[in-house]
Amino acid sequence: MRITSMPWWRRWFGFRCERVAARYLTSLGYRIVRRNYRCAFGELDLIALDRDTIVFVEVRSSESMAVDRVAASVDFRKQRRLCRIATYFLKQRRLLNHAARFDVITVCWPPTATEPKIDHFRNAFEAVE
Repeated sequence: MRITSMPWWRRWFGFRCERVAARYLTSLGYRIVRRNYRCAFGELDLIALDRDTIVFVEVRSSESMAVDRVAASVDFRKQRRLCRIATYFLKQRRLLNHAARFDVITVCWPPTATEPKIDHFRNAFEAVE
């Protein structure tokens, strides 16, 4: 059995990549508001502020360098789930009148690399129902 197929390793790797993504966003001037926000509809990896805009960030990680494949894993079904969670978050905090957007960050980190390759897709998709 390969280590990459073990659930504990996948959780550790995902958590490590989310930390890298949060650090990356902070270096761009974003302020991280929440990590791993959970509700009945699911989980948002990161919620950040980019000036006055609330940014819901989905972090996708991979050991391969196939950025397009990793980013494409945020399909319509996943987008719809993220929108439900984001709407719930905004309603819960009475923030529906604030600007918001969805970003996707891919973190590609092969085992032989000392640093990951990070790609940031701002406004990656529009809200869907």
